[in-house]
Amino acid sequence: MKLRNYETIFVLTPVLTSEQIESTIIKFRNLLLEKGAEIVHEEAIGLKKLAYPIQHKNTGIYHLIEFKARPDLINALEVGYKRDETIIRFLTFVLDKHGIEYNQKKRNGTLQLHSKVEAETEFKKEIVA
Repeated sequence: MKLRNYETIFVLTPVLTSEQIESTIIKFRNLLLEKGAEIVHEEAIGLKKLAYPIQHKNTGIYHLIEFKARPDLINALEVGYKRDETIIRFLTFVLDKHGIEYNQKKRNGTLQLHSKVEAETEFKKEIVA
């Protein structure tokens, strides 16, 4: 079966100690590695405000992992998230070629973000030229 590129982000409850946070992250990193995944990038985003309260909490600790794996691994990963009481939310999705390219540029520091007005101006210049 062909490996696909995935990105998963999970949100931990903010009331954990740093040891509990680290052990949960290691647990899911090891789960991926044991199931044959190749971790491409990992980022500890940290404590962020939630868009809406979850389990009476307004903040959460975010952690992102980008990896390559077979599609059957995702079910095992998400079952693990559901069984872990320290995880309050998670999201896993497949990266297409544009998502992979975007992530590479972001990691390399070559990503250029433009405002909507700048992007429209550049687009109009390309059409005229």
